[in-house]
Amino acid sequence: MKSKFALKAIGLVFAGAGLVFGGYWFGTQRSMDDATSGTATEKVDPKTGRKVLYWHDPMVPGNKFDKPGKSPFMDMQLVPVYADEASEDGGVKISPTLQQNLGIRFATVRREEVRDAFETVGTTQFDESASEVVQSRVTGYIDKLYARSPQQRIKRGEAIASIFVPDWIAPQEEYLALKRGGNTELAEAARQRMRAMSIPDGLINQADRSGQSQKHFTLTSPVAGVITELSVRDGAMVTPGMTIAKVAGLNKVWLVAEVPEALSNTVRSGMTVEATFSGDANRKYSGKVREILPGISTVTRTLQARLELDNRDGSLTPGMLMRVRLNAERPVSRLLVPSEAVIASGKQSIVLVVGENNSMQPVVVTTGRDTGSDTEILSGLSEGQKVVASGQFLIDSEASLKSVLPKFAGSSQAMQPAASPIHRGIGTVEKVTPKALTISHKPIPELEWGAMTMDFNKSRPDLFSEIKAGQEVEFSFKENDDGYLLESVKPVGGKQ
Repeated sequence: MKSKFALKAIGLVFAGAGLVFGGYWFGTQRSMDDATSGTATEKVDPKTGRKVLYWHDPMVPGNKFDKPGKSPFMDMQLVPVYADEASEDGGVKISPTLQQNLGIRFATVRREEVRDAFETVGTTQFDESASEVVQSRVTGYIDKLYARSPQQRIKRGEAIASIFVPDWIAPQEEYLALKRGGNTELAEAARQRMRAMSIPDGLINQADRSGQSQKHFTLTSPVAGVITELSVRDGAMVTPGMTIAKVAGLNKVWLVAEVPEALSNTVRSGMTVEATFSGDANRKYSGKVREILPGISTVTRTLQARLELDNRDGSLTPGMLMRVRLNAERPVSRLLVPSEAVIASGKQSIVLVVGENNSMQPVVVTTGRDTGSDTEILSGLSEGQKVVASGQFLIDSEASLKSVLPKFAGSSQAMQPAASPIHRGIGTVEKVTPKALTISHKPIPELEWGAMTMDFNKSRPDLFSEIKAGQEVEFSFKENDDGYLLESVKPVGGKQ
């Protein structure tokens, strides 16, 4: 009996050991197979053998699922997104061959020290600070007017008008008589009285030389320039302090530039200026900002800056249209990308950022000023990132970015979608809830939809309160971030 019991015990021990060893061998072999095949952690489509990143509903692309199955949103199966056709972050992946075919170029976000500069337009004007006024100091008559009209060019020392002064004749005759009589002291006293009467020394000296009183006095231009004002004609009477003419010099001219209101705080006196004549790009002039004129135009919403240009060669005249470039004195560090890399989309600007494995992700950025062929980036990018510099719209066409951008709209940098079109359908109401109507609709050709049952959201719980389950309805809807939003629902044929 003991020997039989011992044999049974030994047999049980061997059997248990065999089970343990078999379990160990099976587990080890399976682990080795999993490690070899790599399918223990990876999701693979059994039909195609391709690696799957996730499954999603194409009608609601913002939601991702870890396994295949039926969509919770619509009566359809989830669709796999493969690793070799899309990036993990919802961007777009373009193959190197396709990049070459589309002519896509990349650029690096860089930081540079640049001077604040912007271009505007302006018109030249007379330099009023260089204008001279020619006035009469005595009562007389215009005997001859040499300057015939305003805007007439005139040289320095050139005659403007000749004045006949009757009150100067008697003092000169007295002076000449005393001088001829040899009374030196009285002659000198008479000479001083003539000076007190504003008789010029040149006229007195001419009377000395000729021995005859001078009845006419010629007014000349003190500067070379243009007569901007002429107040008298031939034969007119003049009085002391009366303006005969006004002459504006042309050695320097003013250039009044129109500065946009948004840039009004960037313009400072002393900024260097480069001006180019709009009619000839080879005619360039340099100068500086003289002063900022107060006030902003309510019509053009611009601020006027008065610039000063060197015109010693006389090539500039008032009224010329000039293109002006204003440069700041100190450089500023700015983050820059090529201007062609920025896509303007309504109220937002977008840049395609290149990630790993050539994936491209749209990023909303805040732009600043344009500096030559570059644009300043205030937010959204960082130095060293790689961006698409050309071919963005070809990428949009080839890679269907229109299906990617709605995914991106759910991220922290949301983009405003364009207004969705209104679609219409006919179906039977299956279920009514405060949030949605479940409708089994017929095919909708414009969306390439077959017949299916799906939920259509309501904007308010009290909408379509007259609609009941089981009714056949005509309905219209549009796409939004949460799915499809009903616009109208009414029974077919008006039946309630």
